[in-house]
Amino acid sequence: MIGCPFCEILQNKSREIIWEDGLSFAIRDAYPISPGHTLIIPKRHVDSFWDCTQDEKMSLISGADWIKEDLQISFPSVDGWNLGVNVGAAAGQSVFHVHLHVVPRFEGDVEDPTGGVRGSMPGEANYHSA
Repeated sequence: MIGCPFCEILQNKSREIIWEDGLSFAIRDAYPISPGHTLIIPKRHVDSFWDCTQDEKMSLISGADWIKEDLQISFPSVDGWNLGVNVGAAAGQSVFHVHLHVVPRFEGDVEDPTGGVRGSMPGEANYHSA
């Protein structure tokens, strides 16, 4: 799709594609929040995760599995992982082409990781202390 940065990457090979299969490909995030932060992206332009085919969803997960194995070689000190897909502007989606974030986490990378993805909503991460 014209104007889509992920479609342009795939079409122009303007970024290093580190993994791909018939339905998806992976690139390192241009603005990583941790070393190795990677995006798994369907080759077909699709705005919402919910509009992906079952095969595309399985491809995204296969890509995440491959990236995890690869990153554990590059960064043997990985202590945890966050996987995430933002769907819709209200959820923070800024590029409207589905992409799965694979984010390696390291002991001490944040002061208190309690709550994980719950931290995307202010005041919701430490639900155990309430």
